Amino acid sequence: MSVHKTVKRVTTHVLSEMKLKGEKIAMLTGYDYSMARILDSAEIDIILVGDSASNVMAGYETTLPITLDNMIYHAASVVRAVRRALVVVDLPFGTYQGNSMEALASAIRIMKETGAHAVKLEGGSEILESVERILSAGIPVMGHLGLTPQSIHKFGTYVVRARDEEEAARLRSDAGKLEKAGIFALVLEKIPARLAGEVTAGLNIPVIGIGAGQAVDGQVLVLHDMLGITQEFSPRFLRRYHNLYAEISGAVSSYIRDVRSGDFPSEKEQY
Repeated sequence: MSVHKTVKRVTTHVLSEMKLKGEKIAMLTGYDYSMARILDSAEIDIILVGDSASNVMAGYETTLPITLDNMIYHAASVVRAVRRALVVVDLPFGTYQGNSMEALASAIRIMKETGAHAVKLEGGSEILESVERILSAGIPVMGHLGLTPQSIHKFGTYVVRARDEEEAARLRSDAGKLEKAGIFALVLEKIPARLAGEVTAGLNIPVIGIGAGQAVDGQVLVLHDMLGITQEFSPRFLRRYHNLYAEISGAVSSYIRDVRSGDFPSEKEQY
């Protein structure tokens, strides 16, 4: 029987077993109690409390403005809803780069104040010391290579990363270093599918892709994008499974119409 169908709680060990058995891992972002409860009841494997909350929840243009306190608020809300999924929390920009002691302090705050199960950091060799220090405290770490949105001002664009061999070689090297350091899984974002497949085949840890093709061990999307709540963002890798924007807008319009016409509340809807 499939691993994911038999477990009551998804752990890092369960994800490793899924990779070994060739079972794909499903991951989505989540930022609040109500949505997380739906995701968990649907048996999603991983809920990522992503710094994408900066965009879809707070309306910022990039992920950079969101704070550690903001992330802790969102993560605690998600954890209260979850009974099965593994909850991973992004360390936000400025809480781990260049200072491994601050990275550890940030990760400890997330684990203690939210009850989450792991943290995620963007980057390779340049953050290796932070990764190692967090892992030394017994905190599971998920890596993230390829397009790393917290570095958008360095890249200057959200185009596909690692198309040239030099950057591809650096990504392969970084993936190996992160695995050797002890991360339990790796996200690869917006890189060529062939490269993602090579990296996945060369690692023993699960690899989750977003815009990284089919040959990875699992997929992740931003919840608001795949549900069609956001409309402005339409990269090639995004599949919209619903158009909640239209449905919610239509429901609100109906409510406004009924209120203005006096149809709501009816006699049956009052005391």
